[in-house]
Amino acid sequence: MPEKIQHRYLLSNMLSDCCLKLLLIELDRMGVEVRKSKLGDISIAWNPEITEQEKIESLFKSLGFGILNDKESVLIEELKRVVIELVHHTTFNAMVRNSDFIVSRFDKSYQYLSTLFSRHENITLEKYIILQRIEKVKELIQSDELSLSEIAYMMGYSSVQYLSTQFKQITGYSVTDYKALPEKERHGIRLSNQTS
Repeated sequence: MPEKIQHRYLLSNMLSDCCLKLLLIELDRMGVEVRKSKLGDISIAWNPEITEQEKIESLFKSLGFGILNDKESVLIEELKRVVIELVHHTTFNAMVRNSDFIVSRFDKSYQYLSTLFSRHENITLEKYIILQRIEKVKELIQSDELSLSEIAYMMGYSSVQYLSTQFKQITGYSVTDYKALPEKERHGIRLSNQTS
């Protein structure tokens, strides 16, 4: 039996645990051994007589993940994950400045990271953070567990009015109109350079 091929892939567009779980299920179906995995970073091994590398890479693409080959692209994906962590997975969003949180995670200045992000994503880092915040606000509105005042405070908005204004600018809906939308009409964000 031939020796297994081992490879580490750094993947773009893998921004949630659901994405990772789906990939792990599909790799298991292909008979690929996953040695290490975290968002956007997976180490695998496979028998070349059973599975071809091209099929594995084709699976990544079919699931909407890109294979990252350069340092800047890897940094951009890590930056996206840090923003998502800040917005979606921390409870202290209102107490921490976005730039301070991001700089604390990288050995780079906020200006450098912001410029790099804009160059790669055709959107500013600040706009990306706002889009993520609005996505989180949409989740919180849908859960119907918090008042709009509580959501505004939790998400670091200075007032309900500021949250409502930004929500309407981004989504095109007032908060009240958004609540009335059928579930199927609620759409998430998508950056222009993401694969479909």
